[in-house]
Amino acid sequence: MPDIKERIRGALEKADIKINGDRPWDMQVHNEDLYDRILQQGSLGLGEAYMDRWWDVEQLDEFFFRVLRAKIDRDFSINLPMIKEFLISFFTNRQTATKAYEVGEHHYDMGNDLYRAMLDERMVYTCGYWQQADNLDDAQRDKLDLVCRKVGLEEGDRVLDIGCGWGSFAKYAAEEYGAEVVGVTVSRDQVEFGRQLCEGLPVEIRYQDYRDVNQLFDHIISLGMIEHVGRKNYRTFMQVVDRCLADEGVFLLHTIGTNKSTTGTDPWISRYIFPNSNLPAPRDLALAFEKYFVLEDWQNFGPDYDKTLRAWHDNFTHHWEKLKSNYSNRFYRMWTYFLLSCAGSFRAREIQLWQLVLSKKGLSGGFTPPRYRT
Repeated sequence: MPDIKERIRGALEKADIKINGDRPWDMQVHNEDLYDRILQQGSLGLGEAYMDRWWDVEQLDEFFFRVLRAKIDRDFSINLPMIKEFLISFFTNRQTATKAYEVGEHHYDMGNDLYRAMLDERMVYTCGYWQQADNLDDAQRDKLDLVCRKVGLEEGDRVLDIGCGWGSFAKYAAEEYGAEVVGVTVSRDQVEFGRQLCEGLPVEIRYQDYRDVNQLFDHIISLGMIEHVGRKNYRTFMQVVDRCLADEGVFLLHTIGTNKSTTGTDPWISRYIFPNSNLPAPRDLALAFEKYFVLEDWQNFGPDYDKTLRAWHDNFTHHWEKLKSNYSNRFYRMWTYFLLSCAGSFRAREIQLWQLVLSKKGLSGGFTPPRYRT
């Protein structure tokens, strides 16, 4: 049996990555205990070791792209943190109504100064649409407009935004299309910011779990929120949408997705970034919305998230001098690891970005999906 270091070295060679090599994606090891840590703790150990400065790489996103594209992560996927994550997710419901607010407190209430520095001018914290855009502001505007056009938004329409963030869609839909919007979020910071952002507009931002909404709307949208719903609650989520959507209305679901069903999430992501999260697979969503909705369109523009994440990272590093009085150097490495490892995952097509358009009875005459800004 080869020793642990040689085993990891051999695995990395499959991805054309060298330990202490001279290329931007080569791993630079500063602590020889790293190899034991990876074997025992898998992705959790790898991420924590990066935060602890046990290793570095010049292009972290390219490192992860190569690791995931070569699928060498599967050689080290069975470890105690992964087993624990699976068992907890399998035997418990981690996204109940009482737990729904945990991700808001842990992640979205981290500090509006961080998100204002990192995001675009509208504060959109979901994937931009880069088909015709060459900068982050335009990519996010085009995404918001794409959503409005897909649901056929018209002046006076009432729209429910499930997981409304800092109110970016609500403000855009109200100003550009004359819509009335109710947004719900589990983040107190987002509620406060969103209400200020949308002051004077026909917009209501609520601190509320999606399960507690019981009103009728012409259209419903959800941008990057179902990742927090959990596989055991997808059916409930669709039932809420069905209950609140007018018979002739349209529901647009924008979500990160994975290629195969899972019960939990990556242990490092769960501990440090998104507690209780779970990415849906195509089968999970289809099983959840069957008997409730007709699928009108399913668009995948996952590679656009690679560009979006890199743009966020550029903004984050550019503004770090102003941010670092409120955040530690360890946070800087954690956040960099989060943004660039995810960018590499999208580049490797391990995870996707989907927009689904759903209707209750099927749209009369069918649906012609818009793809480009007119």
